[in-house]
Amino acid sequence: MNKTYLKLSLDLDFVLIAITASLKDYVLCHQINTRLNLNFEKVEDHEVFFNLDEPPRAFSKYYFYAEQGDNDFFILGNRNSEGFLIPEMNKVDYFMIIQAYIDKDDLNYIISGLNKLSDIQVAAQIDPLKLKSNENLVI
Repeated sequence: MNKTYLKLSLDLDFVLIAITASLKDYVLCHQINTRLNLNFEKVEDHEVFFNLDEPPRAFSKYYFYAEQGDNDFFILGNRNSEGFLIPEMNKVDYFMIIQAYIDKDDLNYIISGLNKLSDIQVAAQIDPLKLKSNENLVI
């Protein structure tokens, strides 16, 4: 009998920025909105199934659409009362996901703007392909 194998691949074609900041999610988004002239708004939580026999875990999610550049921006919380969205990145508090192409200068502007906020310890770009739990970031 012939066996057919189905190989699935995730669409991880986005820019990922890890943010470490001991702030509430709404305070962080307010500071980012003010400093970087963005307009993040709270949307329905990002739900992830870690085990099929358990209910999904919810992580805070904020959204902003930039018409100039046609980019979708998301900020996801990395921790909740039950654990981490990306367990191997347990020092990271939030992730910013930028979908669609973004110019290097615009990306550098965002990262440097984040790092200039006094309440953010560090903001750095990360390759999502190198994360073990990268499927948890698929929106």
